[in-house]
Amino acid sequence: MANMKTASVNVRIQEDIKKQAEEILDQLGLPRAVAIDMFYRQIILNKGIPFELVIPTAPKSREELTKEEFDKMMKLAVEQVEKGQTTPVEEVFEELYRGM
Repeated sequence: MANMKTASVNVRIQEDIKKQAEEILDQLGLPRAVAIDMFYRQIILNKGIPFELVIPTAPKSREELTKEEFDKMMKLAVEQVEKGQTTPVEEVFEELYRGM
């Protein structure tokens, strides 16, 4: 491989965001520098940010959902339960109280 020049990237982010992200990267066995390099490469390949940047809208109430939207949401919920992708209600309320 040819001698490729490298450059440093210095950023400041919130400590808890860094910690959470690095815990996930550790689980994946992916060094932080490699993840950042991958992100930059995706920016190049996509000629922009490699994910959609939108301002989230409030979820619709049940009355605002079409039958198709409601059925799709319920199907997804059943699939998540079947795969064990759930959070105990106690954890949900604990997280809500911490956020208040």
